[in-house]
Amino acid sequence: MQSLMRMPARLLLVLVVCLGCPVPVLAAEASLVVDASTGAMLEAENADLPIRPASLTKMMTLYLTFEALGKGRLSWDEQIPISAHAASTVPYKLGIAPGGTISVREAVNGIIVISANDAAIALAERLGGTEDRFAQMMTARARQLSMTKTTFRTATGLTADGQFTTARDMAVLGLALMQHFPRQFPLFATRTTMFRGKQLTGHNYMLDLYPGVDGIKTGYTSASGYNVVTSVTAGGRRYVGVVMGYPTDKARDGQMVSLFRQYLQNPASPRSASSSSIGGAVGLY
Repeated sequence: MQSLMRMPARLLLVLVVCLGCPVPVLAAEASLVVDASTGAMLEAENADLPIRPASLTKMMTLYLTFEALGKGRLSWDEQIPISAHAASTVPYKLGIAPGGTISVREAVNGIIVISANDAAIALAERLGGTEDRFAQMMTARARQLSMTKTTFRTATGLTADGQFTTARDMAVLGLALMQHFPRQFPLFATRTTMFRGKQLTGHNYMLDLYPGVDGIKTGYTSASGYNVVTSVTAGGRRYVGVVMGYPTDKARDGQMVSLFRQYLQNPASPRSASSSSIGGAVGLY
C-alpha cells in the first residue's frame, strides 16, 4: 500500500484502469475562431487535436443532403422510408415506427432543431444505400473540403471506432455550409419546428447568448464532451467559432461567448493561433 501511495498520480491512474475499475473519460478541450471571409484564425487552442465529433457529424449529413437537393437527386417533399435500423436508434429522435416515412424537409428540420438521429439515418440510407456507405461518402467529401483529419463512421455522430475530427476541420465544414449553401444556411437558426402536430424546441442556446449568432450545430456524447460550431455576424463581418470537448453545455457556451467577446469586440487582440489561417479554406471558398 505504501508503494502505491508513492506512485505518481498518472501511473496510479493507469494501474487503476488496468485493474478494471471504472474511470471517467474526459475529452480534451479545443477551440477556434475564424474570419469567414479570409479564413484567418483569430484564436486557436488544440485546433488539430483528434476529438469525437458527436452530433457535429450531422453537419456533413446535411451538407450532402443540401448537395443532393441542389443536384435534383432529392426534393424537399420526397417521402423517405424509416428502416428498422433508423427507428431503433437512440434519442434524440422523431420516433417514427419502422416502415413509416418522413419528408426530406421534416428530416432536415428534425436534425437542425433536435438533432434527430432517426432522421439522419433515414437520409443516409436514402443517399448512400446504407449508413456505412454514406459514412464513406461523408469522409470522401471531407477530404475534398481539406478536412484532412476527419473520418466519419456514422451519419449521427454516435460514438463509433475510428470516428474523429478536429476543431480546425469543423470550422472548415461550417465555412463550407455557409458559403456553398447560402439559401439553406439560414435554416441553422431555426429554434422550433412543428412535426405532425407537435412543436419541437431546439437546444442551441448560443442563439440567445450572443448577438448576431445564426447557428450552426451542437453535439454531445460522453466520449466527446459538449461541442458546438457557431456562426456569428459582428461589425459587418461573419465568423465561425468552434468549441469542443467541454464538460457541460454551460461551460461550452460560456467559452464560446468569452471568445467572441475577446476577439470580435477587440479585433486588435493578438492571435494565439499556431498558424494564421484555416488550412486550404481561403483557396476553397
